[in-house]
Amino acid sequence: MKRRMLVIVISIMLILSMILTVTNLAVGAVNKNPKQYNSPLDYRRTTGKKVGTFKEAPMLTELVKQGKLPPVEKRLPKNPVVVEVVEEIGQYGGTWRRAWLGPSDAPGPNKIGAYVRLVRFAYDGKKLENDLVDSWKMSEDGKTFTFHIREGIKWSDGTLFTTDDVIFWYKDILLNKDLTPTIPEWLTIDGKPPAVEKVDSYTFTVTFSKAYPIFVYRQAYYGGFYAPKHYLSQFHPNYVPADKLKTMAKEANFEFWYQLFSVKNNWQQNPDLPVLYPWRVTSFTPTRMTMERNPYFYKIDPEGNQLPYIDRVVHDLVQNKDMVTMKAIAGEIDMQQRHIEWTNYTLFMENQKKGDYRVIKWIDANAGAPVLYINQNVKDEVLRKLFRDRNFRIALSIAIDRNSINQLIFLGLGKPRQAAVVSMSPYFDPGWEKAYTEYRPEEANRILDKLGLKRGVDGIRLRPDGKPLEVTIEFASGVFGPWEDVLNMVKNYWQAIGIKVGLKPQERALYNTRCNANEVQIGVWDMRRVCLLLINPDRLLGTAYGDSPWAPLWGRWYLTRGQAGEEPPAEVKKIFELWDRAKSAMTELERTRLLKEIINIHKKNIWMIGTVGEPPQLTIVKNNFRNVPEGLIWDDALQSPANGYPEQFFIKQE
Repeated sequence: MKRRMLVIVISIMLILSMILTVTNLAVGAVNKNPKQYNSPLDYRRTTGKKVGTFKEAPMLTELVKQGKLPPVEKRLPKNPVVVEVVEEIGQYGGTWRRAWLGPSDAPGPNKIGAYVRLVRFAYDGKKLENDLVDSWKMSEDGKTFTFHIREGIKWSDGTLFTTDDVIFWYKDILLNKDLTPTIPEWLTIDGKPPAVEKVDSYTFTVTFSKAYPIFVYRQAYYGGFYAPKHYLSQFHPNYVPADKLKTMAKEANFEFWYQLFSVKNNWQQNPDLPVLYPWRVTSFTPTRMTMERNPYFYKIDPEGNQLPYIDRVVHDLVQNKDMVTMKAIAGEIDMQQRHIEWTNYTLFMENQKKGDYRVIKWIDANAGAPVLYINQNVKDEVLRKLFRDRNFRIALSIAIDRNSINQLIFLGLGKPRQAAVVSMSPYFDPGWEKAYTEYRPEEANRILDKLGLKRGVDGIRLRPDGKPLEVTIEFASGVFGPWEDVLNMVKNYWQAIGIKVGLKPQERALYNTRCNANEVQIGVWDMRRVCLLLINPDRLLGTAYGDSPWAPLWGRWYLTRGQAGEEPPAEVKKIFELWDRAKSAMTELERTRLLKEIINIHKKNIWMIGTVGEPPQLTIVKNNFRNVPEGLIWDDALQSPANGYPEQFFIKQE
């Protein structure tokens, strides 16, 4: 009782503190939502203001003087993108310090430096903004998309970016079986990839076999469609004799050419790879990754300053999330959201002055932190039969006391909920959010009794084959919040109804490998990417089996059109059919209707079991680190924090 009262008091204090913090930050601050304009002319037409003369960072001016770089006006495209700043025009210079957990933590750098698309999402995901292209159109039948690349965009080594780079990506990477054994689902209609054709040096078309009106939106998330042909072709068999390429691979300690190619095409680990990003990697060591500004980046601010403002970004290797926290409170991180856990909110607030930073809050579009994915394709035949029994899954769900988890672990700041679409989604279903979430252990016991799962002398139920009913929950340890604490509570709840539970924490890469190999009984991950369902429905399709394995073999069957995996039952086939129809639906009304049918199937079956979701997403920001927006949605579909436009962040100097 005393502990519960203490938790309530702490929760009230935290909420009041967060309100006061946000209020104080708002006083005297001009914090607008970020956005970008298609060109200086577009900016002038919209705002009535003229973009200033092009300018560049001092470190680049020096290189121009030395004859090592062309002038800024020759490095920018004909129509550079204009990025509206959040607070004020920034200052050039400085190093942005961050922490990461190593190569397996690659999404961290990707989401601040690699969100470059043909067309991208606006800050809130509600509309699209032209990015690498300055125009695009869809044919009336929804099959063909025509894109026009901004003329004059250059790779980070100064080479022109043209449709040749698009065709190289399409023919030599996407359609190459060694590099792309399976075409990504988002790039197919009825399992067929599009035809990509060059019109001229800056125009190309993408044509599907049937209507696919949401393609451009999905591209805004997944990316693709370009690769530096002038660099990567030297590692490809279509351009290099086979014997020479084999020797090159062997000298790099690879058995096959495509292994060498993949490493050369990794922007984080290969500093020689030309990129189109605001920063390029210049050094990759076991302890630090250093990125420096791309002198040919194609965006400017309203005064004509070439972006990014910040000279360098460094990612220092740490062993675990606790070390990220320690670096943050010591003032050794300039701006970071990744691995900044809201459970440490009090600690962050207490050390603000000492660490010279502020704490701001974004809205986490995470449906479950964490979610238990009940593997319908588990190898153990007895468990498979149990896991596929809807009543068994319902018993597992209602045996969990989510309110206690929320109070004891989430300090009351999360939302007890099912693994369902988040509340900020246009497809939100309150019924799914609450389905089988009421804590009813007596009913859970009754269901298991009715299934004939009798208890042994030790209180553990017996499987139909007479063995103790034991399940193993596997998860990536030390990566995303207090998962182990939550899972220990789940373990206790399930053992109280007679199911023995083993917890198996492991390194993230190993967990992903085991999920892909269908070695996991019950996997654990979060449930992001369920806000903009049309962009990424993988959680609902079962195709995100690399981390969320509720149906790994069924998902693989769908992705390979029956060539691999395992044929699913009719109800799951129905999900795949509905999604295929939604992809080609020409109206938003029809797409919404089809997606809601998928939601209804999930609401009934509960293949994924939620705990607590939608917690706050904290951001640690040094006081001199500016132009960081507040209150944006934090979501993988938006590649957060990329939807805050990191290229306009800057470090204020006195």
